[in-house]
Formats: sequence, C-alpha cells, structure tokens
Amino acid sequence: MASQTGGIATRTRSLPAWRVAGAILLLLMGGIHLYLVLFGGFDGLVGTLFVINAIGALILAIAMVGARDRQLPLVSLLSLLFTAGTLLSLVLALLLPGGFLGVREQLGGELVVTTLIVEGLGVLALLGATFAAARLPKS
Repeated sequence: MASQTGGIATRTRSLPAWRVAGAILLLLMGGIHLYLVLFGGFDGLVGTLFVINAIGALILAIAMVGARDRQLPLVSLLSLLFTAGTLLSLVLALLLPGGFLGVREQLGGELVVTTLIVEGLGVLALLGATFAAARLPKS
C-alpha cells in the first residue's frame, strides 16, 4: 500500500511542473507566431491563422495554470492537440512539395528550427501533463 500512495503523491507533485512547462511552451509557440505576423511578413490567410494561433495559445496557457484538477485532463488534452496540430502544419510545410496552405518552409527559414524545438517540447510537456492529470484521484 505504501508504494501505491507514494506513486500518487509523486504524480501529484510532478503535475505542477508539467502544467507550468506546458503553459510556458504554449506561450512561446504563440509568441513565435505573433512575431512572424508582425515582423516576418506572414499576412493573408496564413497571417490570420497565426494570430488565431497566438490567441489560442494564450488562452490555453492561462487555462493550463488556472484549471482546477477536475478540468485539467480536458484542458491539457486540448492543449496537446492544439500544439501537435501546429507542429504537424509546420512539418507538412517543410515536407510537402507544394507546402501547406501555400506556405513552403525550409529548415533555414526564420525561426523554423526554433519553432520545431518549442513545439516538439510542447507536445512532450503537454503529453506528460495529460497523463499526469488523467491519473489524478477522482474527487
């Protein structure tokens, strides 16, 4: 019994770290997209989607740190899907011959490598938060 109680306590203690890491990485992701709209020349449909991404990332980051334990599994799962979808869009823009939504990226492009790192780490952190939140004792 002691190991099971210790396991729950360990998961509960690690959850705030996953939450904060996920929130910070969401903010970084949204900040990169906003920067690219303001200074990187992204406009039109893609620029609008980048602004929506920045707003969504801000809302989800606030929700990650502000959600109650009962709501956290849903919030962290939505944040994970949002970040993974954003990462997938960039990967498609890198790999597809015609790009994605008219955007063709290269690894040498502005903030491309940084974005891949931030979004990749974001997926990992939010995956950790989602699993930790799903294992919280139901109250």
